[in-house]
Amino acid sequence: MKGIPTIKLYGAQRCHKTQYYQTYLETRNLHYAFLDVEKNENYAEELRSLYENRKLNFPTITIGKKKLRNPTDKELNKWLEKLK
Repeated sequence: MKGIPTIKLYGAQRCHKTQYYQTYLETRNLHYAFLDVEKNENYAEELRSLYENRKLNFPTITIGKKKLRNPTDKELNKWLEKLK
């Protein structure tokens, strides 16, 4: 899959919004990395570094360098379309 940016989902397994995005990405057969910020301090630190306030703002999805904080389906679709 050369040229396709990495999709990362920062969230927590217990979070229903995180679960929603996992299903969303899986039903579209998109490869992504799920980074559980409650179970792994390195992932939590990576997420904090994306925000100036250093808060654990999850769920956050990154597509390459683009950062989406709790995006709507429409917003997420717009960025995923650009991958095609």
